[in-house]
Amino acid sequence: MMNDEKICEWCAKDLEAGFRMLMEKYQQPVYGHIRRMVISHDDAEDVMQETFIKIFRHLDNFRADSSLSTWIYRIATNECLRFLNRKKELAISTEEVQADLMEKLMASEYVDYDNAMEVKFQQAILTLPEKQRLVFNLRYYDELKYEEISRITDTKVETLKANYHFAKEKIKEYMTKI
Repeated sequence: MMNDEKICEWCAKDLEAGFRMLMEKYQQPVYGHIRRMVISHDDAEDVMQETFIKIFRHLDNFRADSSLSTWIYRIATNECLRFLNRKKELAISTEEVQADLMEKLMASEYVDYDNAMEVKFQQAILTLPEKQRLVFNLRYYDELKYEEISRITDTKVETLKANYHFAKEKIKEYMTKI
């Protein structure tokens, strides 16, 4: 697997070849990140396509102020939030959006339904407010440091730590309910 510096060098020489390398390295982790936010495979595919279109169009604007992965995750996160905000505009309430995500979770192969704890864990994550869910997913699943999440979300580290803490507490509370 090529490192980010080499990918950027390739993109400068041959944009299409460099972009193929970027896709090879980031397609799976970005899909996972998006899928955890939007739940549905079809929605995740659509958001991922929009994400990589934006990355391709703006690759020449990447200034290396942060790592390539941070830049990519920020674009993916913004596309997820844009998608979820569009859903909210169509819905009457946030509860409707959460109910829709829960319905999609139960209708997908995203979770091993033979494992009741895993199902309940995913349901617990879906009950979190959007910001807490985003921070929890980036920290728990993607194992990103708070500093990187801060650059992705443009949020203070202290705020992220608080969001993660509250998310963990809400998940624990949900998991202990009968």
